[in-house]
Amino acid sequence: MIDLRLLREDPDRVRASQRARGEDVDLVDALLSADERRRSSSVRFDELRAEQKQLGKQVAKAQGEEKTALLERTRELSAAVKAADAEQDEAASEAQQLLLRLGNLVHPDVPVGGEEDFTVLETLGEKRDFDAEGFTPRDHLELGGLLGAIDMERGAKVSGARFYYLTGVGALLELALVNAALAQATEAGFTPMLTPALVKPASMEGTGFLGQAAQDVYHLEQDDLYLVGTSEVPLAAYHMDEILDGGRLPLRYAGFSPCFRREAGSYGKDTRGIFRVHQFDKVEMFSFVAPEDAEAEHKRLLDWEKQWLTSLGLPFQVIDVATGDLGASASRKYDCEAWIPTQGKYRELTSASNCNEFQARRLAVRMRGEGGKARPLATLNGTLCAVPRTIVALLENHQQADGSVRVPEVLRPYLGGREVLEPVAT
Repeated sequence: MIDLRLLREDPDRVRASQRARGEDVDLVDALLSADERRRSSSVRFDELRAEQKQLGKQVAKAQGEEKTALLERTRELSAAVKAADAEQDEAASEAQQLLLRLGNLVHPDVPVGGEEDFTVLETLGEKRDFDAEGFTPRDHLELGGLLGAIDMERGAKVSGARFYYLTGVGALLELALVNAALAQATEAGFTPMLTPALVKPASMEGTGFLGQAAQDVYHLEQDDLYLVGTSEVPLAAYHMDEILDGGRLPLRYAGFSPCFRREAGSYGKDTRGIFRVHQFDKVEMFSFVAPEDAEAEHKRLLDWEKQWLTSLGLPFQVIDVATGDLGASASRKYDCEAWIPTQGKYRELTSASNCNEFQARRLAVRMRGEGGKARPLATLNGTLCAVPRTIVALLENHQQADGSVRVPEVLRPYLGGREVLEPVAT
């Protein structure tokens, strides 16, 4: 959540952020009103309590009619104090609920607009000219069939649409990707983590996934637990309600977990293959840093993602995501989009988001620096390897005319030294 002091001091900035996101601007005024009621009712409660305490001292000394009058006033005050306390609680609850609905303030340099209004920051790697090579590229699903790597038909039979099996070399390729990604992250100073896939509502709400993203989340009502769509959630909540030693920052974690997404609103999109699915595995980077270091850390996360995609030999572009496509928690987000030959366009493989203090305030994660005063810190997250999409990009970009696929050098140690994935006999 944002700092309420900032809201009071510069509401126009918050209104502008909401407008840029395409979100409700009136929410700002409703929150200001609720906050004013909370503060005024709190003052009223304190005044009545002070009078009540003072009156108690007077009653102890009074006698006769004076004492009777004071006792009557005491009864009136008792009722007034209870009413003021209830009003204070009600106003505080309303203000908190409105505050939780408010998105993070967008960075002033973020391009304004919707999903297609991003800015391309750079393009890296060379796209292959399949015409010059003399063959038409196969898509990842056809290649997956030739390699005995992907089985969509049985995935749908067992679990429904957008589920799949990775089989044979497909399963080995996932494990190679995960191990190589974690090796890079560990070398960069991240602590590897295997995280829970089920979390409490406080963890999900604290990271901002129960607002506009709630429709995409699986909820187990009987247990009141949520299946995570990313290990960002358990990683962010790892230090919930803690005060961290500022001298230990940055703290960096690389979480591997299954991820679950309902893909609500994606009807008709990417229905072929494993690009958009309900369950997948992912390696996610997560950082806790001092707020003043957040922008530099954001660029570091992006650099690690670029390093990873370059090591896989993938052509990709880096984009600055527009305000309307940020998600509630991010003030700025960079996506790396890999070229998918059979689609003739770049598609998102990784993202890096700067959430500054937004999640930390919601999760009550603070840091104690010089002087001993505790203050909110900043959180950032970056996808290193979303496995199915990375497999899509690898198969299509490294395919050969006979249906085999070249293995990037970085993955070979995790595939028994294999340099090429060969089609299987049918």
